[in-house]
Amino acid sequence: MKKRSVLAFTLLAGALAACHTTNRSPQVQAVSGFDPDRYLGKWYELGRVENRFERGMTHTTAHYSMNTDGTIKVVNAGYDPQKGSFRSATGKAKFAGDSEVGALKVSFFGPFYGGYNVVALDRKYQWSIVAGDKPEKYFWVLSRQPTLTKEIKAKAISVARQLGVDPDSILWVEQKR
Repeated sequence: MKKRSVLAFTLLAGALAACHTTNRSPQVQAVSGFDPDRYLGKWYELGRVENRFERGMTHTTAHYSMNTDGTIKVVNAGYDPQKGSFRSATGKAKFAGDSEVGALKVSFFGPFYGGYNVVALDRKYQWSIVAGDKPEKYFWVLSRQPTLTKEIKAKAISVARQLGVDPDSILWVEQKR
């Protein structure tokens, strides 16, 4: 009986790991020349493809800081209008390969990682466009400022189209208080 339980658990864990692959889709090309230290700090989420873990949230931000083990601490926060309160989630990210390429893997629970690919980045690190392994489901527009400019919006729409993301599926996030 014990052997069956161990076998069942092993098969289940393997199936779950297969579902949460960290291989990037060939169409998702992360930026090169990436400087992790310049990327650290607070980012405002100006746009996203709605997903289950941020559904309905406004005033969303991401804060990145370096952990002592070389991974990156990720704190995502936002306001949940249905609950009338702010929520946050803490996870960690690590590079999928070379740290000079903006391809990372991020996890908010256990050993399950998803792709976090910086696909477009302002040379001054003032805005960033991020896509998951499935851009049509995981796509974010980040900025150091809480204001969506015409330049950032146009770039986001262009990148979305290149990745096969319907620009109409991008939710432009409320940041005004």
